[in-house]
Parts: sequence; structure tokens; C-alpha cells
Amino acid sequence: MKSVLLAASLVVLASCTKSGPLPVLGQIPAFELTNQFGAYFSSKTLDGHVWVADFFFTTCTGPCPMMSARMRQLQDSTSETPGVLMVSMTVDPVHDTPPVLAGYARHFKQNQARWFFLTGDMDKLNDLGVHAFKLNSVDGSLTHSTRFVLVDGQRQIRGFYSFDEDGFMRKLLHDVRQLERERR
Repeated sequence: MKSVLLAASLVVLASCTKSGPLPVLGQIPAFELTNQFGAYFSSKTLDGHVWVADFFFTTCTGPCPMMSARMRQLQDSTSETPGVLMVSMTVDPVHDTPPVLAGYARHFKQNQARWFFLTGDMDKLNDLGVHAFKLNSVDGSLTHSTRFVLVDGQRQIRGFYSFDEDGFMRKLLHDVRQLERERR
């Protein structure tokens, strides 16, 4: 029994530390939304950068504050690589107007040059949530995935990470750094 557990542990460890290229799991199309300042935001801002995206809403009392805290941790942990960007998109565009998003961003000490809080038309957000990011619908129900999506500079999805899994941040940071090395 101990040898089976040891073998299983080695397989898990090897999968967490493998150095082969990350798989391509999808493609994010070009998109336009509105940032927390009410300004136009184009996905072209993200092109050429490694970035991490999530979906949230500002009045959430469940996982959203914890997810945003993890994004803040990612922001801080990648301060030595300022080209790594973060994108948080609302699933509640009716309530989460640019001023509301700006207040939320300030609360989490967002670096305005690296972490973008986005809103827009519900149909656009829904299309992105369902078809592009393969996470969730944006339909007014305020339900959403608790996964983060790692995207490379060509807008290719390279990983999905659930913030509540053991080792989540370690694995995400490892993969972000791997993509940064590949980008150079």
C-alpha cells in the first residue's frame, strides 16, 4: 500500500514540475469591453503578454473576495515581471458600473498598469464567458466559475486553475513563469 501511495505521489509531483510546453486549450478572440475608468478596453492591450483572467462580481459574499485576493497575490508575486497582466471581468454588468469597479479595484490595491477590471454588454460578456474562456454564462444569475485562466501572448488558453485547490498559486506561478520564459 505504501508503495502505491508513493508512486501516486511521484506522478502528482512530476505533473506539477514537468517542463514540457503547456498545452493549447483554446483561443480567445479579439474583444472590446469597458474598464473601471469608463474607457474603451481592447484585447490588443493584452497581445504579446502572458495574462490571467477570472470572472467575479463586486457584491459577492462568497468566493469573489477570495479570488480577488488571489489575483492581488498574483500581482504581487509577479512584480519582477511587469509584463504579466491580470483581467477580472464582471458577471454583473448591470450593477458593476465603471465607478463601482474602480472602488473595488482600489480596495484590492490594483496596479492600474497590470490589472484590469472590465464590464460591458451582457451579451458580449456571456459570449466571452461561455465560448471563449469556457467557464460560465453571464446571464444575470450571478453564478460563475472559480477558475482562473492562463493565456499567452497570442491569446491562447494555456491552463485552468481552481483557486481552492491545494498548490493552486504555486502551480499558476510556475506556469506563468514558464510562459514568460517561452515568450522571450
